Formats: sequence, C-alpha cells, structure tokens
Amino acid sequence: MRVLGIDPGSRYCGFGVVEDAGGTRVRHLAHGVLALSESAPMEERLRALHQGLTRELSAHRPDFVAVEDVFHARNARSALVLGQARGVALLAAVQYGARVRSFEPSVIMQAVTGTGRAEKEQVGRMVSVLLGISPFHGRLDASDALAAAICGLLRANDPVLRLAR
Repeated sequence: MRVLGIDPGSRYCGFGVVEDAGGTRVRHLAHGVLALSESAPMEERLRALHQGLTRELSAHRPDFVAVEDVFHARNARSALVLGQARGVALLAAVQYGARVRSFEPSVIMQAVTGTGRAEKEQVGRMVSVLLGISPFHGRLDASDALAAAICGLLRANDPVLRLAR
C-alpha cells in the first residue's frame, strides 16, 4: 500500500509518500513542500495548491491519502485560511480517487513518537529515524506530512475509514 500524507497550509504545504515494505518496515518514496506565494491573492494560492497536489498525486499514485486536521490557529481568520487549504487538499485527493482520511495531530504524533504531545522537532527526528533518511532542518512541513503518511499506513484499514472511490 502506498500512502501520501499532506500537512496543509496556505503558504507552505508539506507532502510525503511512503509505502508498506513488508512486515513492520516502511519505505520512504518522496517528500517535499509546495511553497505558495504569500503576496498572491488567496484564490490564486488555492489554485496553485490544488495544481501542485494534483501533480504529486498523479506522480506518486497513492492508494490512500492521510491529511492532517487543523491543529490550532492564532485567530479565527487563520483558522479559516487553514481550513480552506485543507479543503483544497481533501478535494484534490478525492478527485484523484484515493481513499482519504483526516487525522488529528495528536494521533499522528502518537503514531510516530509514542506520545500525542510531541514537539514538531521530535516528530521530525523520529520520521528521519523510522524512514532512514537525513534529518530535517528548518521548515518541518515535509516531516509532518511524512508523519501523517506513516500514521495513514498504520491506520488505513481502520473500520471508520471513509472511502472516496
């Protein structure tokens, strides 16, 4: 099974792709960050986000997409903006035809660190260790997306899964 994880954002959107490598092993396939122009109008950023995610979905052909829920926002406007980016991510995944599920940040953290209250840096370190890749420095959007993908791989067959196909 191949899983694409998405850490949605209106300025930076992380994505990461993993697949089941047999037994308890997880194979890293790709990760990156879609950087959206902060000066562009919101509708243009959302269009660019949709195009970027559509491109990654087509390139990596996941069976399952795990999207991180909105964790917190500084204010109501920030929450609305994050919600719009998350909606675009969900739309792109459903249009592609993958099975889709959203996960609370604490569930994702628990899956990769053993605790639902881990710091972003700890999540990044554990993702690096679990996947055998170089440590993350700077922005952690890609490591958060890989963490979502790992969580999605672990929970893909949970009975509460909403099928998009």
